[in-house]
Amino acid sequence: MPSKRKVANPLALAVMAELLTGPKHPYEMARDFKATGKDRHIKFNQGSLYMVVEQLAKAGFVAEHKTVRDSQRPERTMYALTTTGRRELNEWMRELVAQPQREYPSFLVALSLIAMLPPGETIELLEQRLTSLAEQVAEIRETVKTATDQEVPWVFLIEEEFRLAELKTEQRFVKDLIESLGKPDYVRKWNEWNDALKRKK
Repeated sequence: MPSKRKVANPLALAVMAELLTGPKHPYEMARDFKATGKDRHIKFNQGSLYMVVEQLAKAGFVAEHKTVRDSQRPERTMYALTTTGRRELNEWMRELVAQPQREYPSFLVALSLIAMLPPGETIELLEQRLTSLAEQVAEIRETVKTATDQEVPWVFLIEEEFRLAELKTEQRFVKDLIESLGKPDYVRKWNEWNDALKRKK
């Protein structure tokens, strides 16, 4: 059973992990997230990052380390991970790795309601999805290849490998679904359902 956390935003986990390397200003964290590709898996902007840092500070997981002043930039507050924050980070990571959690992707919502669309139109839309999936697969493969050529250790690419596996599975599923939706028996039954609905109006 997943624990109820004081700060449950995945961005908070990334912030605490980033601070393992030492105190940082939120701007530095944002720069590092983009440099390491974490921004592909964790949605954030400058505002949300500052908000999460404030939430972590309020929870006692991070604390102000020092304020940097110079003539070139505005005053900047650096944050450090607290002992409590380190414990929270370790517990949260262990939970995420060991316990599968129910997620709610938007495609599952679409699949649960897909019978409302005509089979022919649904097939066209799914074929568009296949094109997008293929583009994503190609992009991830290029990212992994570039990183591998730069001798980035494989363990820092595992989230890309996982996403690649997910995309390949989805491609197979969508192809099978397209085949099922195109079968005459389903098209006939859909037309019968649609006609019945129209008569009820």
